[in-house]
Amino acid sequence: MAHKISIEFFPPQSLSGMEKLRATRAALAVLQPDFFSVTYGAGGSIQARTLAIVQEIAAEGLSVAPHLSCIGSSRAAIRDLLAIYRADHIQRLVALRGDLPSGMADIGDFRYANELVEFIRAEMGDTFHIEVAAYPEWHPQAVSPQADLSAFVNKVKAGANSAITQYFYNADAYFYFVDAVRSRGIDVPIVPGIMPIAGFARLARFSDACGAELPRWMRKRFESIAEDAQSVRQLGLDIVTTLCEKLLQGGAPGLHFYSMNQAELTLEICQRLRIA
Repeated sequence: MAHKISIEFFPPQSLSGMEKLRATRAALAVLQPDFFSVTYGAGGSIQARTLAIVQEIAAEGLSVAPHLSCIGSSRAAIRDLLAIYRADHIQRLVALRGDLPSGMADIGDFRYANELVEFIRAEMGDTFHIEVAAYPEWHPQAVSPQADLSAFVNKVKAGANSAITQYFYNADAYFYFVDAVRSRGIDVPIVPGIMPIAGFARLARFSDACGAELPRWMRKRFESIAEDAQSVRQLGLDIVTTLCEKLLQGGAPGLHFYSMNQAELTLEICQRLRIA
């Protein structure tokens, strides 16, 4: 059975980074992903780089889903971007709340992602397939799991077509979340986000910051081989491949890879999963 995958990039800050991303994209295109996505920040220069990369990918005839973050954005600015994406025949968006950058005081015209989804639907009808974020281990700023679940339901009721989760390493968290969503009458596809493990120390810092749980057994195993880069790489591949197998066997509709603008690990995992 063929499984759908999608792959995420972030906008590089340099010309050399852009060239490297082009090479990464060419390497990953052999997997025939359903789409590439490109992240988006609230800073003007990052937004411009996102737009440039999205237009470049679209010009190559590949499906691309730009991220839209509503925090710090005005309705006028979002309306202008939507018009550009429609003109460029972009068919998919990832609608997010986003974080307010340090030093920026104006929250903008939107508070939550469901308001952004509502706005896109009001402005553009069914022009775009809208993805939203899901948090199997709950959003770190949610006041409770039930409040976070309700926030997700609101995004779907506002018009979202499907969702991509924050990355995780506990398959049961994903299945529990999906069951909880289904019990609320929501049946949109929920695609698990997959983070390949390039190095554990960096992953641990990143996970602590964004609220993704790293199981104790996983931390201990990586700590025991911290000085052996090859063993760290192999353990990371084994853990993530096993996770993907459990998710697909359990009915996940696909996999969304957070590539970190690298091709090697995603290619290796997909080869192990016989996805190509």
